[in-house]
Amino acid sequence: MNEIELVGLQGSEVLHAAARSRAFQVFAEAIAYPEGDLEELIGSGVVADALRASLTDLDERILEGVDSEALRAAGEQDDLAVEYTRLFDVGASGPPCPLHGGLYGGARMKVMEEAVRFYNHFGLHLSDDRRELPDHLQLELEFIHFLAFREAESLQAGEDPSSWRRAQRDFIARHPGAWVPKLRAKLAENDPPPYIAEVVRLLARTLEAEMKCLVGQTLDS
Repeated sequence: MNEIELVGLQGSEVLHAAARSRAFQVFAEAIAYPEGDLEELIGSGVVADALRASLTDLDERILEGVDSEALRAAGEQDDLAVEYTRLFDVGASGPPCPLHGGLYGGARMKVMEEAVRFYNHFGLHLSDDRRELPDHLQLELEFIHFLAFREAESLQAGEDPSSWRRAQRDFIARHPGAWVPKLRAKLAENDPPPYIAEVVRLLARTLEAEMKCLVGQTLDS
């Protein structure tokens, strides 16, 4: 899995921001369609190790009760890909557990438009090469990774990080923090494979913990 550079960072705040960036990067990669290299990385334990390492740096309490074996449960070849498609991509009236936040209540077009406004405000634009819509979970996690990375950069440079923190707080509250718990509940009703269930469980715990942290930091700044 890809690495972000943490060497040379100093201070608890900058280290925490860098750890948050790394954790959401790992989650974004872990929730991707499990084919090719990702399937091998899951089965070999690389994904499990990356999640454990990043969450230990972020807040080791998130890992309480972690099912390490589930994070390595790739199954037979293409098993995870088949289950991923069943849960997230197909269904007579749509997938049972969609990975698009706008499908969990409210007006989807407004949800997507708001997500795009967040992205564009920080100079980001959806690539024509990407198939995902703006409310897709992987894109949202990559955005949090980006914001936290910029927060770490600003702290390291002695600049005010409050705009990056507020953006993370507001985006998590209005987007993945609002609907990932609903995704987890949907998964519980649809017999997910252990790997997917455990990744989403850890993600929901991480979003909740970091939302509380960001609220406190914003009030203190």
